[in-house]
Amino acid sequence: MAGAGPTELAPQELRVLVAVAEAGGFSAAAARLGVTQSAVSHSVRGSEAKLGAVLFERGRSGAAPTAAGERAVALGRRILRLYEVLGTEARSAGRDTPEGVLRIAAFRSAALHLLPPALERLTARHPGIRPEVRVVRELGAGTAGEVAAGRADLGIATLSADGAGLPPGVLTGVLARESYALVHPAGHPDPKSLPLLDWDENCGSYTRAWWRAQDWIPCATVKAEDDGMVLTMVGRGLGMAIMPELSLREAGDAVGITDLGPARPVRQVGYVTTPESAATLAVRALIRELRSERDR
Repeated sequence: MAGAGPTELAPQELRVLVAVAEAGGFSAAAARLGVTQSAVSHSVRGSEAKLGAVLFERGRSGAAPTAAGERAVALGRRILRLYEVLGTEARSAGRDTPEGVLRIAAFRSAALHLLPPALERLTARHPGIRPEVRVVRELGAGTAGEVAAGRADLGIATLSADGAGLPPGVLTGVLARESYALVHPAGHPDPKSLPLLDWDENCGSYTRAWWRAQDWIPCATVKAEDDGMVLTMVGRGLGMAIMPELSLREAGDAVGITDLGPARPVRQVGYVTTPESAATLAVRALIRELRSERDR
């Protein structure tokens, strides 16, 4: 499909690609954009010709992005986001007064405990910033995937020591290192004898390797929806769990916490952003507050 002529896509062409991907079809995208289906089809065909790649698989059930389409849509969202913030960045130049919407993706315990104090200071210093926080499960692409796909300006994610599993080209910084602990009903005489409670987001591959080396840890007999549910079940005497420090900030008096010793697993929690977002005033200000919280 290679062709001559310019390959740059105009903002409206990018909006069409994003709308088709998010709506799942040309008709739904047309309704969302307030244009005709033929206009959407024509725009997509033009974009494919410019880029020399098929961006969507068409079918009776709609349209799904190809691998090339997924990449084009992700970059398209990020480019459109730069258009959105261009005005506020220009107006704030030289005054360090960021403003506008700041989109943040975070997993549950980070959204509950790590973000709020940083956002409180951020909005006190810069009342023009309007944070929008979405809780994203740390499964699959997780919060880092939201950033790479252009749906978030900054994500709070679990980071492996070697950066494995992150989308290419993102920027990261470590904000906290959390130890895991054995969590059990308070006062239980032999917590390691209890059934194991777990949830899908718990731990990464580097921590699971530690789990596999422990002959006293059984297979999980109960899988909960999230860490808050696990804590509730532990407090009710239904089992024990192995959990990181952020999750344990919700532990009540019915929950006991036992250190796992010097070889205990540790996870890194940090921020993920893109090079273009990292250059914006609002993201830079949030990173400063997150680092300030880390140093407290």
